[in-house]
Amino acid sequence: MKILYLITGLGGGGAEKVVVDLADQMVQLGHEVKIAYLKGEVIVELRHKEIELVYLKLEIIKDIKSAYQNYKKLLESFKPDVVHAHMVHANIFSRISRKFSPIPRLICTAHSNNEGGKLRMLAYKLTHDMADMTTNVSTSACESFEKLGAVPKSGIYTVYNGIDLNKFKFSSESRINIRSELELNTNKVMILAVGRFHEAKNFLGLIRAFKKVIEKNTQNQPELIIAGDGELRLEIEQLIQALNLTAHVKLLGRRDDIPALMSAADLFVLSSNFEGFGLVVAEAMACKTFVVATDCGGVKEVMGGYGLMSPVNDMNALAKELSGAIQMSHLERQRNNELALKYVKDNFDLKIIVNQWLETYESK
Repeated sequence: MKILYLITGLGGGGAEKVVVDLADQMVQLGHEVKIAYLKGEVIVELRHKEIELVYLKLEIIKDIKSAYQNYKKLLESFKPDVVHAHMVHANIFSRISRKFSPIPRLICTAHSNNEGGKLRMLAYKLTHDMADMTTNVSTSACESFEKLGAVPKSGIYTVYNGIDLNKFKFSSESRINIRSELELNTNKVMILAVGRFHEAKNFLGLIRAFKKVIEKNTQNQPELIIAGDGELRLEIEQLIQALNLTAHVKLLGRRDDIPALMSAADLFVLSSNFEGFGLVVAEAMACKTFVVATDCGGVKEVMGGYGLMSPVNDMNALAKELSGAIQMSHLERQRNNELALKYVKDNFDLKIIVNQWLETYESK
């Protein structure tokens, strides 16, 4: 089967990683795959280097005509059996383009409970019938799209993101090495957060919550390690200094060793205001790391009742749950983490999700 993945960009976000993992798995199963992206630089890495990345050059709206011509040439030369688009810009682009360049099958996947404002939701609504199937990454996100009027009732389906369990798994060696690099002794509680420094991730709120945790846990004070970067970095650095947390918070920048960091951490924290799925939460669970997260989007589905949750944007509640997790016995956290890993294996194993997509691609 010839599969063309079309995505808005190939930066370091969760949706981008999902597409790369899908493409790699499909090639491994013997399918012919290409990935087309509309804009931006390529940050994610493919395991199978033979997968061609096609840049369509849609950086600004005036590029739309030339981007379509690039896409049309790709369709004519590759002749895909299915186009699987991801994220709002690629989804709308692929739907409208289909009016002029027919393709056998078009699947459109959203990756959030709200992929933008009213205009984007209206665009989804007006172009809905141009796709053979529209999916989202959690039941919560699907319900949100229905409520927003982006899709008709029962017009969207849930397909979870998959986790590569060969990559995301606990490593005792990584735990020792990372904690040595970060100069953390074995008794120091390490709290890890991962993500773009973007308003949706609410890292500013996390740091305020962490200040309360430090004030409460005066004996064995934890350390907060944040892997990521973005436009809010300066604000985050300034808040860390203003709250006198420079001795307790480390900003690592962008890292490519997230499984190792998760293995080193005692707790993983997600402070987001909204998430479609919360890929990093499932990844942390796969690495047997205890998760504390805000109840945003599909995160509750991902956690499956394991770990601890707090309401969105309630930093007092988040601090309380973090402190509660710190005060748990090692045995209690370990028991939770083993059950959480089993839940991930049963529901989000990449091999299971790939088979679901293959059935979708082949269905009529």
